[in-house]
Formats: sequence, structure tokens, C-alpha cells
Amino acid sequence: MNVNEKIMQEFSLTKEHADNIISLLDDGNTVPFIARYRKELTGHIDDQVLRSLLDRLNYLRNLEKRKQEIEKSITEQGKMTDEIALALENAETMTEAEDIYRPFKQKKKTRATIAIAKGLSPLADVILEQNPNGAPLEELAKEYINLDLGVETVKDAISGASDIIAEKISDDADIRKALRKIFLRLGVLSSSYQKDATEKDKTGVYETYKEFSEPIGQLKSHRVLAVNRGEKEDVLKVKLEIPEVVAFNTVKKAVVKGESPYKETLVLSCEDAYKRLIEPSIEREIRNLLTENAQEKAIQTFECNLRPLLMQAPLKGKVVMGFDPGVRTGCKIAVVDETGKVLGKTVVYPTLGGDKRIQDAKVELKKFIDAFNVDVIAIGNGTASKESEIFIADLIKDYKGKVSYIVVSEAGASVYSASELGAKEFPTFDVSERSAVSIARRLQDPLAELIKIDPKSIGVGQYQHDMPVARLDEVLGGTVEDCVNSVGVDLNTASASLLSYVSGLNKSIAQNVIEYRDKNGKFVTRAELLKVKKLGEKAYTQCAGFLRISGGSNILDNTAVHPESYEGAEKLLKIFGYTDEDVKNNKLGSLSDKIKAYGVQKLSKECGLGEDTVIDVSEELMKPGRDVRDSLPAPVLRSDILSLSDLKEGMIISGVVRNVTDFGAFVDIGVHQDGLVHISELSDTFVKNPQSVVTVGQSVQVRVKGIDTKKNRISLSMRGIK
Repeated sequence: MNVNEKIMQEFSLTKEHADNIISLLDDGNTVPFIARYRKELTGHIDDQVLRSLLDRLNYLRNLEKRKQEIEKSITEQGKMTDEIALALENAETMTEAEDIYRPFKQKKKTRATIAIAKGLSPLADVILEQNPNGAPLEELAKEYINLDLGVETVKDAISGASDIIAEKISDDADIRKALRKIFLRLGVLSSSYQKDATEKDKTGVYETYKEFSEPIGQLKSHRVLAVNRGEKEDVLKVKLEIPEVVAFNTVKKAVVKGESPYKETLVLSCEDAYKRLIEPSIEREIRNLLTENAQEKAIQTFECNLRPLLMQAPLKGKVVMGFDPGVRTGCKIAVVDETGKVLGKTVVYPTLGGDKRIQDAKVELKKFIDAFNVDVIAIGNGTASKESEIFIADLIKDYKGKVSYIVVSEAGASVYSASELGAKEFPTFDVSERSAVSIARRLQDPLAELIKIDPKSIGVGQYQHDMPVARLDEVLGGTVEDCVNSVGVDLNTASASLLSYVSGLNKSIAQNVIEYRDKNGKFVTRAELLKVKKLGEKAYTQCAGFLRISGGSNILDNTAVHPESYEGAEKLLKIFGYTDEDVKNNKLGSLSDKIKAYGVQKLSKECGLGEDTVIDVSEELMKPGRDVRDSLPAPVLRSDILSLSDLKEGMIISGVVRNVTDFGAFVDIGVHQDGLVHISELSDTFVKNPQSVVTVGQSVQVRVKGIDTKKNRISLSMRGIK
């Protein structure tokens, strides 16, 4: 298999672009760097497609490596044939390659290996030859009676030969491939309660699956993960089946070639091979395949939710009060300035009950609001969030709109607070005080704060704790890396956590950057990075374009223009009569029109830049220091309050999408409990994938469809709303 050619075909690339991409990856270039700064070489491939390509490249290379190992093993056994070599060459999956290798693997003790040791292989071969004129089986079997080897009767000989035949049938790659297809086409997954399951499932989590049955082709990934979890918890008994008649006939058709004295024995061997060996094996394979696909879908859902969550618009230039709700231990308060620096902290008890506590809390918080000129109060959405929101909504009435509030997801805040990083940032704060700071900061800059938290703890996925840890970390780490690099990082203010996600850097080098900055003061130029310990030329090439220096000695250092393109950028400015001061003062308003009139191709040659790079450079020159998130909708701030009792069926209300799953979207409508918009209620037209309609952080209009106060559930709809 030519891996480069396969990649070219699967990703619809030219040979040149496919070869370039693979070469760039092999040379150690990062996905963000290739996507941003090597567009001419790659055909403008974006970071998400590039990551999919990298996954596929690794799979194909591992497949080729495994095929070579298999070829070597079979050859060393002296059993390689042209037919096997061709089948191995054409194998396109690990499963197909392993099927080919199956008959040649060193087996543990089985009924077949015992029969082979008893010298019954020749008898099995005669039966499989199916000579229509062959001698009766009983007569042949007499020749193999051997008391020393444990073959005492004709029946023993035939039984042992049948065991050998059954294993050969089970090892047949074509038969397994055919049955695997039948399982995928006709298979039905069913589940039922185990004995005493009602006791184990008192809350009815698995009630939907106590008498569940669905064809594989219709199975949703979240259902696969649900029955898997129920099975693991000994609540559900799960079975995957296909019609036995179809299975038997498939095996018989492949093995029995016509009439012979051995037909009956072969038919019995086929049934034994299927029931005893093939069915359990392929059922495990298909269950594993369903699980892997479901996990991958869940990881993709998590990734799709995480990206917009991290890329939410920051709330810039505001002093924010972080409000971490609590009851017995009180509500922890932390005020941070526009840069995230903590100005003050305290504890109040408005949710514990009693007018005096509420009044004392009001007095305390008004002191903070007045002293620090608080603009916004960010309330965590955990325990006592509703009571806290009611308290804050009443408190800020006195400020007549000058102070507003917003309920912020505090998912993962406690994880950060108890982490080594949290302790390092705020060694004198207790855990809940750190949470209050985190809640405030994640409103100011969601990306910078949320990257401090393990993505699995951010709460925007489904069954994330059932996912393969390495794969989940790989995908989510890539998502965070793409988001960080698409925004860019201020080299003089970024934390080590944020810097560690920059292309070309890691935790160790990021810490070295911080230490250099602490010792030598602010970076004045990007080139200074080369003075940082362990940050060499290669790392500099990868990271420089994603790091910003505001107010440095070169205005280009505050843009995404890579240092390798500085000379070309200066030539471009000179051609149109602009200076660095014009860039600094945003006086390049008509540059794009001038470039279009001049001709991108001509400009590319004169500046020594690729045509894509000319466009990218010009866009950066027109908006130095820009944040791509500034064009996104700002967070929705509130000054009033809603409760569950305020809701009425048919009411249309604004909300914010908090999580998107396979079956719908959860929307925060300001009543503490998120409502569910089922997939069937997301649009007036059919929706196959909720991600195509809504994203995390999106503001939406929803209609209240139903309210279940006992179960604290809200059903919402987006149908018919324009």
C-alpha cells in the first residue's frame, strides 16, 4: 500500500499537497503551524482536517507495519504463498490483516491442537477434500485408532478430526469477513435486566434498556455507551445476535462443496465452528467495534462542544466579582480587575436563611462593589446558585443598571481549585476562594482560564469518563491547542498553562519563558525568545507567529505575521507608501482594495511571499493585536430573575446553549435547571446531527414545551420560532 497515495485519495488532495503535508508532519511541524503558515504547500488545509489526516496517517502506517510483521512470521514458518501475500497486500484494515494471520498464530491448547497432537490432521484433510468417491468415514477413521495417543474408538477419531475442521473453518478469513458483514447488516443488540437489577437500579437510570432491542444499523452511539455501562454495573444483560439460519447457511456454503460421504460430518463441523468458535468471537469483535465507534462519536461531540466553549467572546475591560455559591460554608467572593488581578475577597452568608444574614451580606458586597467599581457579578451555577441569583438580582437594583450579573458554568472550577496549579497561583487562598477567582476570570477570558482545567471536567460531553483516556486526551488536547493558537497569546501576560499549548512549546519550555520574563522583564521583541533556555531555532519557528507583544519595538510582533515574512511585509507596506506608524494607528483602511487592484500574483513575486501569505499578511497589517473572538456575540448579562414558577407552557424565552449531545441540546434559560431541546424539536426540518444546528455558548430563542416540577425537568422547543 502506498500510504501517501491513500491519503491523497481519501482527503481529495493533489499528490503534491499530500506529499508536502506528510513531509511537514514528519519533519516535526505542528498542526497549527502547518495550517497557518504553510498554506501554499498544503492547498489551504485547515487544522481540523489536518488532525483527521494525521490520525489516518498514523493508522495506515501502523497497518503497514503490522502487515510486514505478519508477512515475516508466515514466511519464517515456511507457509507463505502468492495467494496469502496478495490478500495481505490488499488488506485495508487491522481486522482483515489479523484474519489472514489467524491460522498461522501460535495457539494455546484447544480441542483442535489436542486432536492434531493425536495425529488426526490427515483424517481432517481427507474429509475436507470431499471426494465424492471416497471411502466411508468409519473405515478411514479405523486407521487412526491409537491407544497410546488416546484415540480409542472410531468415534474419537471422527470427533477429533471434526474439532480440527471446526477450527480451520473458524480461522478462514473469507468466512469471518462474510459473517462480520451479516452481523453489521442483520445484527440486533438487545438488553434486559439482570437478576436483582431493580434493586441496583433504584433510580431507574437503565429503565429504558430493561427490555431493549434495536438493529445495529439504527443504534445511536449514546445507546451503545448506555447499555455498556449498564452491563459493566451488572444491571443489564446484553446480547448481539443474527438469524442463525443465515449464519449457518453462510458457513455451509463456503465449506460444503457437494455430495460426499463426509457431508454430514462437515455440516456438523460448520455448526460447531459457528456456535462454539465464530459467533462468540465475532460478537466480541462487533461489540468492540460498536463501542469504539460510539466512543469516537462521543469524543467528537465533546470536541465540537469544547471548541465553541473555549472560543466564547471574552468580556474585556470589566471589573468582575466572582460569586461561588454555598450554604453552610457561605458564598465565597473574589473581585478581579480588568487584567484578572485579584483586588479583594470575602465570605458572605445570604443563602443560609435569616434576614439579618441577607442584610449583612448586602452591606458587605456593596462595600466591595463601590470600592472596586465592580461592573459585573459572575455567579457559579452550582449548589445554591438559584438562591444566590435571587439575592444578587435584588442587590443590584440599587445600582440602576450600572451593575449586571451573569450565571457562569462552574464545571471544573473545584478541580482547578484543588489542583497543584491552583495552589501555585494562590498559595494563601483556600480551595473555595480559588473557585471564586476562577469563576470571575472565566467570564473575562474563557480560553485563558478553562485551559487550566482538565477538559474532561469542563462538563460539555457525554459518557466522557467511559472514554479511552489516551484518545480523549489526544483529541481534546489538539482542540485546545488549535483554539489557543487561532487566538494568539500575549507573551508578556500569559500564564505557563496557556503558553504550554502554543505551537512548538511544552510545559517545560513554557515555564522557562515565564522564568526568563520574571528575571529580565517584559519581552520587547519576538527574537528575544531565542534567549530562553531550551527554546531553539526549530521551536522558535513553530511558536513565534502565535505569540504577541503589545507595545514592543516592532509593530509586526503584535500580529500573526510570522517573523519569516517580516521582510516581505515591509516590502508590501513600502509598495503602497505605508509606514509602521500607519499600521500602529490603524490607517491601512484601503489596503485590501489596493492589493486587489495591484494584483496578488504580481505582489507575491515582488514581496517574495506566497499568494495566500500576501492575503494573510495584509489582513494582519490592517488589524494589529486583533482578537478573533471579538467578532463573536458577547456574553448575555442580566439584571432580573426568573424562577421555575414563572415559566408557562408556550412562553418564548432567550437562553444560552450549555451542552450539545446526540439526542439534543441543554439550554440555560435562567431558572437554574437547564431545559432540554430534544433533537426532534431543534428545527422545523429533519435534524440528523444537533451540532449542525446549535453550538455551546450560542444564544437561542426557545419555547417552553413542558414543565415537570416533581422531576425538575423542562422540555423546550425551537420549532416554529423565527
